[in-house]
Amino acid sequence: MTENKLIKKMLIGLSAVGPGLFLIGYNIGTGSVTTMAITGAEHGMSLFWALVLSCIFTYVLMLAYGKVTLVSGQTALFNFKKEFKWGWVLAIYIIIALIIGELLALIGVMGIVADLIQEGVRLAFGGVIINTGWIILFFASFIYLFIWRGSYKLFEKVLTVLVVLMGLSFIVVFFMLKPSISAITEGLIPSIPNTPGALGLIAAITGTTCSAAVFIMRSIVVSEKGWGINDLETEKKDAFVSATMMLILSGIIMAVAAGTLHVSGLSLENTVDMISLFEPIGGKLAAFILIIGIAGAGLSTIFPIVLIAPWLLSDYSGEPRNIHSTKSRVLIFIGLIFAFGTVFLEERPPALMVFSQAFQACILPAVAIPIFILINKKSVMKDHQAKIGLNIGIAAVILFSLLTSWFAILEFL
Repeated sequence: MTENKLIKKMLIGLSAVGPGLFLIGYNIGTGSVTTMAITGAEHGMSLFWALVLSCIFTYVLMLAYGKVTLVSGQTALFNFKKEFKWGWVLAIYIIIALIIGELLALIGVMGIVADLIQEGVRLAFGGVIINTGWIILFFASFIYLFIWRGSYKLFEKVLTVLVVLMGLSFIVVFFMLKPSISAITEGLIPSIPNTPGALGLIAAITGTTCSAAVFIMRSIVVSEKGWGINDLETEKKDAFVSATMMLILSGIIMAVAAGTLHVSGLSLENTVDMISLFEPIGGKLAAFILIIGIAGAGLSTIFPIVLIAPWLLSDYSGEPRNIHSTKSRVLIFIGLIFAFGTVFLEERPPALMVFSQAFQACILPAVAIPIFILINKKSVMKDHQAKIGLNIGIAAVILFSLLTSWFAILEFL
């Protein structure tokens, strides 16, 4: 009876932070896994400081976007279009940039999930190999049918399960490895390794954690939750839980890669490399746990990615979000076609993921600057304008976003 009460309380607690869990599922996907794993493999924990800063700034912007949505009663893109003279141009730019970035991410995500499932089947059934194209077809069909019949509340429950599964998997692997605590704390001291690709990785860490898409989606899912102005404190707690979990899970992934690949002097060309290296350390059980964790991360990301186009267009137009409309179903179907990208591209999924996350960093200033203006606008916020602490936080995010965008541009050039 006591155990049932405890489980019930935990479920109630999780449901209270629904938007946060949705965004953890969206944010800690294979983009995060791959970026953190490559960072850990190539640089150990030396770029941990970039992750910590990104998560702090993620909390600040999630708080700001949630607050503006709750007070104004309108979602972000609709507010941009309504409150700024050329706001419709900014809103359309954000929609196009985010959809391009997310479709690139979807190609990499599904490719990594397919590679991992293929490796899991090989380990479980004595060398049996299933073509990744069939694996992608299975998951794309399942996701499309699920969305065809599902609702936001159902997505939230599924993402909660995937996030918990993913989190437990990474935590188990972390304790099996027992990485150096001193190396983690040393990584809190800001430094930039003098090696090719280091600036791109810092931009990718920012792009996958402090992602522009997360804040636009934050506004949408807070609205979808039905919260109002009386839920400001709940929204604040929800943002804190979300950002903290992002830091813990991303840090664990970086530490796992640092404790396996980095200490062995190996790089990460494929996510499966980490599985095959980890198997001798922890056995097949450890390899399966890692496969479940990373695949769970990938699947928890795919759901929000394919919803982003219909939700952004609804956000812009101020129309109700109806994923069962013909327009939404067509957009979701088109999005899932991109999931087959790695079947036809020579570029490996991890390289695609790092590129797509660095690309996301370039969009961050376009969402940080407008929210700074909106949250201080009396006509929008009335008596709930940002106080000095939040304003300093958003200003710091803007400076950080401009710096990491410059890093990304340098890396692209």
